[in-house]
Amino acid sequence: MLTLVALASLVVLGIVPEKSEAIVIYTGWERHALVGSDVRLSCSFFSWRWTSEDVTFSWTYRPDGSRDSISVFHYTGGVAYVDNKGPFRDRLEFVGDPSRRDGSILLKNLDFADNGTFTCDAKNPPDIVGRPSSVRLLVFEKVPIQAGVITGSIIGAVLGLLVLIVVIYYLMRFLVARRVFSLNVSKHGKKKKEGSQQRQLWTPPPLTLAPRP
Repeated sequence: MLTLVALASLVVLGIVPEKSEAIVIYTGWERHALVGSDVRLSCSFFSWRWTSEDVTFSWTYRPDGSRDSISVFHYTGGVAYVDNKGPFRDRLEFVGDPSRRDGSILLKNLDFADNGTFTCDAKNPPDIVGRPSSVRLLVFEKVPIQAGVITGSIIGAVLGLLVLIVVIYYLMRFLVARRVFSLNVSKHGKKKKEGSQQRQLWTPPPLTLAPRP
């Protein structure tokens, strides 16, 4: 009953609660890094609303082989909070720009034990409904060549070979056409020269006047 009265009061006063819409959060899918290096984990979001002053970002970390996630970073009210007990307490830096919807973090001095899944969640009130996005971090002694790089190299090589074949084909056609043209011009000039020589060698017979009767 009280709820109905409250809603009726809002309608009478012309106050309608602002409808929240979904927020879409983006991170990378997988990041590779070397032991001892630094890596930036990006997080951004799309929202139909203007960027709120109450925008928040939260990062959690789940190590490989573990089912539990731990909180490693939280941004709210314009202040960044780094977990002071977790594995990244001295190695995590906030490098995002909340006004531009960027909640990226920087992990420093990576180790093999840092392998795991990092999940970013963002809120842009009143847009607070959205699915967190995750990125997996893989730390190597040497960063392996990704399959995509190999595939791209093969495709590039095949395309380059096809272009080379097409260029050679048209070049050969041009050379053949040029050769045929040269032969035709040479043959035509030779015939013209022989005809001129024949005209010069031929002497018309002398005219003979018939005697008068």
